Amino acid sequence: MSDNGIVFLMYHEVESPGRPLCQSAPGYVRYIVRTCDFRAQLEALQKQGRRGVSVGEAVRDFAAKSVAITFDDGCETDLLYAAPLLQEMKFGATFYVTTGFLGRPGYLSHPQLRELSGLGFEIGCHSMNHLYLPDLDDQGLSREIGEAKVQLEQILGTAVEHFSCPGGRHSQRVSEVARDAGYRTVATSRIQQNSRHSDLLSLGRVAVMRATPLAAFEEICSARRLWRMQLEVQVRDATKKLLGNSMYDRLRNALLRDRPS
Repeated sequence: MSDNGIVFLMYHEVESPGRPLCQSAPGYVRYIVRTCDFRAQLEALQKQGRRGVSVGEAVRDFAAKSVAITFDDGCETDLLYAAPLLQEMKFGATFYVTTGFLGRPGYLSHPQLRELSGLGFEIGCHSMNHLYLPDLDDQGLSREIGEAKVQLEQILGTAVEHFSCPGGRHSQRVSEVARDAGYRTVATSRIQQNSRHSDLLSLGRVAVMRATPLAAFEEICSARRLWRMQLEVQVRDATKKLLGNSMYDRLRNALLRDRPS
């Protein structure tokens, strides 16, 4: 791993055979990692001598040979499949929860969320309704960032200090609202390592995709692959800016629809 920092990994739902996914849109499915692949990735980290840690632990010292493991959305598989594997490896993780999804089919219920927290895993916030934050006015940002934090804290009975942006969409206003709401960190989908010199209200993360080969995963964790991914993101961000978030998502789903999973 580079001395410049550590990588923050971004996961979503973990797929198990015979269990339907929370969503079926191609743009969603491409982010879903199979349980067997997730196990293989955790085992690869262990073999490399790396530790999986939560965001809170990562930003305390940015220890070498560590990787921050994060999950977005609050799927039920966080508790059923991801948490047991993480416990088996003695890894920490942060689970960012979308409060408006709690209790829906496939997502964590309030008791399950408390159980996940009780296992020692860090719970963060992933907004209230999973909206693209830069598109919102001040009232909308306050609801999605601040009010969602209050909801989570009432459910858990503990402070929630970490926030991740839906779709990775971030702006300076998002950081300001999150800071004022009392968050310590904000995670985006910017492809970069994080270090003690990073802005904690604009941390980078790297998405682990369904089609990510194990060799590529290992390169991501050691930061050797990041420059290639950064080039891809620059092209994608330029397209988003040209088309807008909604049109970009519709076009992406149309292009992915006929591809094999």
